[in-house]
Amino acid sequence: MRRLWRSLVVSKPHRNPLNAHKGSARKDILAEVARVGRTHSDATVLFHSTVASLLDLHPTDYKALGILDRFGPMSAGELARHSGLATASVTNLIDRLERKGFVSRTHDTSDRRRVVVQASVDRSAADRIFASTVRSLARLLDRYSSDELAVIADFLERNGARLREETQKLGRRFSSSQSALPRPSSGRREADVEAPT
Repeated sequence: MRRLWRSLVVSKPHRNPLNAHKGSARKDILAEVARVGRTHSDATVLFHSTVASLLDLHPTDYKALGILDRFGPMSAGELARHSGLATASVTNLIDRLERKGFVSRTHDTSDRRRVVVQASVDRSAADRIFASTVRSLARLLDRYSSDELAVIADFLERNGARLREETQKLGRRFSSSQSALPRPSSGRREADVEAPT
């Protein structure tokens, strides 16, 4: 009896095959999320880079202009917080946008000492550029229920906040270095170095 009790005490807990299957299934879906996430990120960056080039803007400048258009006039510091970019980078960015006529610097109506940046967007031109993608997005969203859309919206909001935080971390970590990643050595392609989205 003592030997039987000892074997029960030291034996490993029984692994439920169903739990192992669930773990494997989650691993597979996480891998799929990572794969489609990178595909989505590539498509998003390339789409907005194309739009930026049509406007003769750098993609970062174009996205900053989008932030100003959505949230309204704000200071350079506020734009830095919304974008995750360093304040010095934002100041240069605003200078470039102002030279091309996409933004203007004005005094805050409630505090004349405070300078804010205001977007100057040609709404009719923007509507023409985005008309097709607005329609195709509407068709895509029609495929999902309201509950599913709520989950998608929650993920996008949380992931956006995560990426803004990671952008700030990268800026702080590598601001003093010339290159964040080592240059590829012979036999190693630069395309082999990829970051998760």
